[in-house]
Amino acid sequence: MPELVFFCGTMDCGKSTLALQIEHNRSARGLQGMIFSRDDRAGEGKLSSRLGLVTDAVEVGDGQDLYGYLVDHLSQGGRADYVIADEAQFLAPEQIDQLARVVDDLSLDVYAFGITTDFRSKLFPGSQRLVELADRVEVLQVEALCWCGARATHNARTIGGVMVVEGAQVVVGDVTHSADEVGYEVLCRRHHRRRMTSSSARAGALSPDVLPIVSA
Repeated sequence: MPELVFFCGTMDCGKSTLALQIEHNRSARGLQGMIFSRDDRAGEGKLSSRLGLVTDAVEVGDGQDLYGYLVDHLSQGGRADYVIADEAQFLAPEQIDQLARVVDDLSLDVYAFGITTDFRSKLFPGSQRLVELADRVEVLQVEALCWCGARATHNARTIGGVMVVEGAQVVVGDVTHSADEVGYEVLCRRHHRRRMTSSSARAGALSPDVLPIVSA
């Protein structure tokens, strides 16, 4: 039976790499997929991995009807044996509903990939809707690591290496960035709560120890 599957995890845990692997495996067997993406690091209309792999995709716009897009594509003689939706956290809840309808009405498998929570540890609306509707939710087992070596569970937004907790929910950035840019870092819960990034931890380690005070 066709399924809506949500593959999720933190940033830097290989979601887009898995999406590209699924695309490769199925296309190698003669199947054709429809790939949707939004705000990919490689630019508009791309699905890319930090390993350097990239393929073309349909850039999803605000208010775009994904079910209608598939129906139009198929009605015009196009082919789609499955659907991949990367950066699914950026999709609107109604677009997730449309992907579920693709599964139910068009009998196509839909593989959605995304991060669950934002830099404030709040659920993205698209991810929340996927958790509510998906036939399966698969947490990726390639563990991203916090700078301390513990399993990373939270995404932090940084500016100049300093963690910020206010601002728009969606600001495109990456885990690789220059010092003065908006960037992201994956942290364990403990260090996310303490707002301690690798940069601030390093600065703390380099600070001189306070001399002991000896009473006269």
